[in-house]
Amino acid sequence: MKKILIIEDEQVLRDEVAVLLNNSGYEAHCITELHNIAEQMKNSDADLILLDINLPEVNGQALLQEFRKVSDTPVIMLTSRTTEIDEVLSMSYGADDYVTKPYNPTILLLRISAVLKRSAKTSSNTQMYHDAEVSSVKGSLTRNGNEQILTKNEMIIFQVMLDRIGEIVTRDELMTALWDNDEFVNDNALSVNISRLRGKLSDLGFTEAIETRKKQGYVLK
Repeated sequence: MKKILIIEDEQVLRDEVAVLLNNSGYEAHCITELHNIAEQMKNSDADLILLDINLPEVNGQALLQEFRKVSDTPVIMLTSRTTEIDEVLSMSYGADDYVTKPYNPTILLLRISAVLKRSAKTSSNTQMYHDAEVSSVKGSLTRNGNEQILTKNEMIIFQVMLDRIGEIVTRDELMTALWDNDEFVNDNALSVNISRLRGKLSDLGFTEAIETRKKQGYVLK
């Protein structure tokens, strides 16, 4: 059962949405103490968050911007405003969708379902390297909110080694994996790519993550 966190200061509306979600097969949780909302969002373990833009003590868009530094949990913004600037800002800050109030319950449920499906599809293209998330779709590694974007070649090299973590991967095997790539890669280019990959792993705190085995290849630790 998917858990949805509701952050809405109007109690009647909040309760209505909670009932709607619970009756539709979701597990609804509401934030009723509108203090320290950012911390409550981070600790909620929700699958999706419904976030009102107009909160008493803090702007929902500012909350979203802060939240995106540490989490990619889907967020749908709720607002009674109808200006395009709010929608543009919300999406630019990382919102997954934007719904104006008053809204049709059926439409809201359809939006929630669509966002959760997109999120599940994206998640299926991620895996972990120790405590870092590896996204093959974005070509990125993320650890503790710090994201490193890999080039296409760096991602191919890292993926090959990740699939065989702890094992020796030869230079020939890496060159073969890169063979179908658009960019021609020779032996020197392979060394440069591995050096850059090492640097990006080090920036995430994984120092000496790639060990060189002379005349054999590389080991990702």
